Formats: sequence, C-alpha cells, structure tokens
Amino acid sequence: MAVFDLDGTITRRDTLVPFVFGYLLRHPWRLPLVLGALPACVRFLIGKSDPGDVKSAFIRATLGGLGRPTLGSWTAEFVRRLLLHGVYGDALQRIRWHADRGDRLVLLSASTDLYVPDIGARLGFEQVVCTGLVWHEDVLDGRLSTPNRRDEEKVRCIERLRLQYPQHLFAAYGNAASDLPHLRMVERPLLVNGSRAARTLAQGYGIPQATWN
Repeated sequence: MAVFDLDGTITRRDTLVPFVFGYLLRHPWRLPLVLGALPACVRFLIGKSDPGDVKSAFIRATLGGLGRPTLGSWTAEFVRRLLLHGVYGDALQRIRWHADRGDRLVLLSASTDLYVPDIGARLGFEQVVCTGLVWHEDVLDGRLSTPNRRDEEKVRCIERLRLQYPQHLFAAYGNAASDLPHLRMVERPLLVNGSRAARTLAQGYGIPQATWN
C-alpha cells in the first residue's frame, strides 16, 4: 500500500491557492470576493480558528455559489496544466514504480475534492482521500463536509486504511512536518523535499529523506 501526499510531495507547490486564483484571474470581477475570507484569517492568527476554518472561508468567499459545470471546466484545465508543468518527475517515477509492482496507490491530501480526485484518476491512484466540500445539488457551498485531512486527521486516515487492508505493508510519502505523525506509523516512510524543521524532526524519528526533482 503506497500512500502519497499531494502538495509539495507530488506537486511542486500548494494547489488550492493556484486553483482558486487561476479561476479568479479568468473572472477578475470576482477578485474582491477574496476579502470575505479576511475575518477567518484574523481569527486564525489570534488562535480562534484552525486551518480548516480558513480553507472553508476562502473557498466559500471566492467560489461559493458556482455550479458544477463551471467549476468542472476549470478543474479539467487546471489539472491538465498542473500535470504538464507542476509536478516532480521523481514523484511520477515513484508512482509508476509502485504501480508496476502491483501495489495499491492511495492519494491522501488536505486539498479538496474540487480537483484532487481528478488528479488521482489521471495519475492512476485507486483510492483518493481528501477534504470534502458541501454542495447544494449542483451549487458549491464551500463548507467542509469532512475533517480537514491534515495533521492528526491523516493519522486517522492511515488507521482506517490499515483496518481496510490489514495484511498490507504500508509505504507513505510526505513533505511537511505536519506529515510526520502519519509517516511514523508506516513501515516504509519517506520525507521528500522537507523544510529544515521537517528534516530535523524526521532525522530524530529515523525517517529516511530524499530530494525529488
């Protein structure tokens, strides 16, 4: 079982902000809507909210009210561009290596189901676990329909996968200090392109490290 993080592990950078601003820049009259997320950002800075609250507020303010066909068209374009120019070649090679071995591939990401399932499908992942969003029929609300899939929530996701596949050995790939709790749970962890702080922590935990290009 090979479990891959997305942002910074497969992709070269965060994906949510480019996804949202890519849409806004094509519809510039919506750009001022970003200001609607400022109260949630302020609450986060003073410790009154968490990253999931900020994520939800950002999406609701900027994309809330848009329909599935509209967002679906942008998602297809965004994913196409991302996979052409925004992913690590070494990550793609490692995904193919696991696939050639017959390993099950799981994409585990805090990014949202606006586009993560599409990326997973294009890269051959059998299962995608990501942050879900609320829709009202075919209109995006933007609130989270699942926990924000980061930090300790990724630990819970790994625990559920182990229950689902009790006989499997697990490999996991991540890039951030927030990925270390779930990397510590698996038999074959790898921290890739980690920050200095993440590398220091990983070394203390005995987690192998690599640089992907």
